[in-house]
Amino acid sequence: MSSFSLTFKAGAGALAAIRKDGFDPSSIGTFAGASGGPKWLVLSQLDRAILQSIVPRLSGPVHLIGSSIGSWRFACYAQADPLAAIERFEAAYLAQSYSDKPDIHEISATSREILEQVLGDDGIAEILGNPVFRTHIMAVRSRHVMASESRAILALGLLAAGVLNAVSRRTLGWFFERALFYDRRDTPPFFDVQGFPIQRVALTPQNLDEAIIATGSIPLVLAGIRDIAAARPGVYRDGGIIDYHLDLPHSARERLTLFPHFYGRIVPGWFDKKLRWRRPQAGNVDRTILVSPSPAFVSGLPHGKIPDRNDFLAFSPAERVAIWKKCIAECRALADEFLEVMEKDQLAARLEPLW
Repeated sequence: MSSFSLTFKAGAGALAAIRKDGFDPSSIGTFAGASGGPKWLVLSQLDRAILQSIVPRLSGPVHLIGSSIGSWRFACYAQADPLAAIERFEAAYLAQSYSDKPDIHEISATSREILEQVLGDDGIAEILGNPVFRTHIMAVRSRHVMASESRAILALGLLAAGVLNAVSRRTLGWFFERALFYDRRDTPPFFDVQGFPIQRVALTPQNLDEAIIATGSIPLVLAGIRDIAAARPGVYRDGGIIDYHLDLPHSARERLTLFPHFYGRIVPGWFDKKLRWRRPQAGNVDRTILVSPSPAFVSGLPHGKIPDRNDFLAFSPAERVAIWKKCIAECRALADEFLEVMEKDQLAARLEPLW
């Protein structure tokens, strides 16, 4: 069994380029961030290492594309002091608490409180004016019954979407349309992404926070976000429904994508989690570098797993917070190993094929 804490995988183009010419951080043109809720805590230390070692060497524009919690992380990356933003996010996320049986309104209100702490007074302006980063957020606009907040109707709709998705991923377009909220200063490589109905909405000071809330609004858990400024009227929900791990064109021209991830595989959509045969299109991840905790490392975390939403039910609030804090502390090893790989120029030797 490998003694490494991290695995490094790459699409064919990135693998060949780095093995031939080595890795230059200034070649990064995109960061990708997946959906995953509390799973992000396993990356919070790695995010700090990336912000310290990679980001200062970037030449912009560099695109940030996230869905759900990935967009929340990148809302930290694009602030003037991203390390302080990550600290605020982590502290607020750990401190969240609920009644014994919270409804979607209580959970949604807490989500907004966390985002307020993440953004602070100037976060929106800093994100939209960042000199290097261009922030893009993927959400979905609900179609037909998926716009309902009736638990029974929405649950039946989700069941139908899941069954049909197993036959063809394209059927999700009957239930949802992509909503790409984008930084209008530079066109991202995924602007013309195909496969599903899509609307493109320029980010503004009036809709940035609502787009971030929307992309994390898990159906049946949080309320959908209605009528976001500058977007089509309707109810917007978690971007991970279609773009769970972002099966869309990551990289432009000869630039690379860095994808810090919870897992060593990319799952296209939320309903594909148990469909092991579903993979992203090879061209979409050709120049992507996937960095994730190794299976051996994960097995050594509390309860042998990455934090997830089930922890809210499995543990008391005090137990959950203690487990999450222990996980974050142990994940310092991921940051240390990443820094060592970068400092000693070991990436080419550590890279494995994405599949």
